[in-house]
Amino acid sequence: MPLFAYTARETATGREIRNTVEALSEQAAIAALLNRNMLVVEIKEKISKRGQTKGGKVALADLVVFTRQLATMVDAGIAIVQALQALGDQTPNKIMRDTIRDITTRVESGESFSEALSRHPKAFNRLYVAMVSAGEKGGLLSEILSRLATYQENTERLRKKVKTALMYPTVVTIVAIVITIFLLVRVIPTFKDIYSGFGAALPGPTLFLMGISDIVRHYLLVLIIVAGAGVWGWLAYIKTKPGREFWDRQRIKLPIFGPIAHKICLARFTRTLSSLVRSGVPILEVLQIVSQTVGNVVMEKAIKAAALDIERGEGISAALAKHPIFPTMVVRMLSAGEQTGNIDTMLERVANFLDEEIDTTLSGLMSLIEPLLIVFLGVVIGGMVVCMFLPIFNLANIVNGGH
Repeated sequence: MPLFAYTARETATGREIRNTVEALSEQAAIAALLNRNMLVVEIKEKISKRGQTKGGKVALADLVVFTRQLATMVDAGIAIVQALQALGDQTPNKIMRDTIRDITTRVESGESFSEALSRHPKAFNRLYVAMVSAGEKGGLLSEILSRLATYQENTERLRKKVKTALMYPTVVTIVAIVITIFLLVRVIPTFKDIYSGFGAALPGPTLFLMGISDIVRHYLLVLIIVAGAGVWGWLAYIKTKPGREFWDRQRIKLPIFGPIAHKICLARFTRTLSSLVRSGVPILEVLQIVSQTVGNVVMEKAIKAAALDIERGEGISAALAKHPIFPTMVVRMLSAGEQTGNIDTMLERVANFLDEEIDTTLSGLMSLIEPLLIVFLGVVIGGMVVCMFLPIFNLANIVNGGH
């Protein structure tokens, strides 16, 4: 699409504005600027790269606010361009603001709203674009946007729950590591100097801890580099195709955390599938989109394999039942939905049930983690203290042995 550089004045304030606008032609660019209450002083076409877009990745919280406000404004009868202009002016996030303004310009130039959204894949994924496209075709844009906002709010709420559940043990573990390193580097060497004057054999646990202290003191920088390299290597490995498949396959088998990760993927699958089916997106396109949003390679492969079976004429529930990653409960609910013609409703019920189970499991996990972390700290820190004070408990024998 051609890019035009313009100089214009705002009709209300007379302020001069120099910027660029994308439009199908010079007349379309002038019309778009007039719709924004600007009088064009000068305009000329610039050479631009076709399909180039501005903006970048947008936080889910900002996307939720944008979608909910846009749904409300469209439902109130406000034209899509005016709604986008208002949202672009009031959005505090610069990336979001630039993205909205670029979308507004494209819509004014004749592109559909879904086409304009597709120009910004970092901000609006295929799920978002597909649902908006279905809403435009069916004349239900405000309803679709409301469903999208609800879907995003549920996703954001689930993400916050998981982050909150992981925050406490992560912080405590980091604090425990820092305290342990401090004791090994600063405190234990002081005790070693004191005990060395006794001239007697020290208890085995004390000698072992002093040995670890010597290693940490002399090779602390090396240990930090090795640990950092190990973490970096692991993160780099799981970004590769075989690494990600290995990790996704193993993490749903982990004790305690595995079932939670599995349920999170299933909740995302059922809620996304429900939203797309309800919006009228064709089922094969739905499965392609859902496979890219579940967040697990094993489930993604299962969905794509099921899509091939469905394309050959099988039912959704029968196709998914071939893959063990989908529990019997999900398959049976889908089968009941197919028989009654209410797949979207059944899937939404499954998603709500899974969300409640995740919430309950995370709450129970938080209650369990607190005493476990206290025990962990007691064993590690307390064990180190006991090891260093063992010679003091046996001080008389050590002194006599020295004499």
